[in-house]
Amino acid sequence: MAESVAEEREEQGDRGERDESWVGVLLTGEPLPLDLVNTTYIKGGVRGRLVDALAAGPQDLDSWLAAQRHRFAPEVAAALADAPPAGPAQHQEFLALRRALRSLAGSRTSGGSPDPGAVAVVNTYARTAADWPELAPGPEFRAVVRRAVADPARLALGAVAAAAVELFAGDGAERLRACPAPGCILYFVRTHARRSWCTAGCGNRVRVARHSRRARAE
Repeated sequence: MAESVAEEREEQGDRGERDESWVGVLLTGEPLPLDLVNTTYIKGGVRGRLVDALAAGPQDLDSWLAAQRHRFAPEVAAALADAPPAGPAQHQEFLALRRALRSLAGSRTSGGSPDPGAVAVVNTYARTAADWPELAPGPEFRAVVRRAVADPARLALGAVAAAAVELFAGDGAERLRACPAPGCILYFVRTHARRSWCTAGCGNRVRVARHSRRARAE
């Protein structure tokens, strides 16, 4: 059963006050679609438990968006900075996008065909990232950018979905990887030839397991 990241916060509560943008995830800094997918992870390897960093509700979405805000386009980041707290509907939209992205990441890394339902979800939300230039009303010739939606959270949702289209269908899609460590459900982009695992922790666990097997065999 998925557990809220609130438990992670309680376990570390005696370490001092945390930054408000903190989100308890194992892997960050991947492309935004993967960072959203990776908000669910297995803590503890094969015998670990599933943790969902967005499980507590809209407040967890706010924390994730705050942590990622600098990675959005400046106008979207500015809108997020001034946005009111996310609501249940926005939270559910991000969860729906996350499910679709996980499905597509699994298909892309395994060589399978994309699920049509997941494709439809990504495409629907990607449309909310649409923008276009218009001439501003008034006595001067001045261009302004208009957007398909005004809600900051949905602007971010659209940006993540649009980035997913490039991630799964762009030139770098062949570098997308599912971590091969037993019990791991994280995804990453292989940025250099020596990277085989999502994190050093997964690589260390695999090496320790190999060493143990060799020791038992000997």
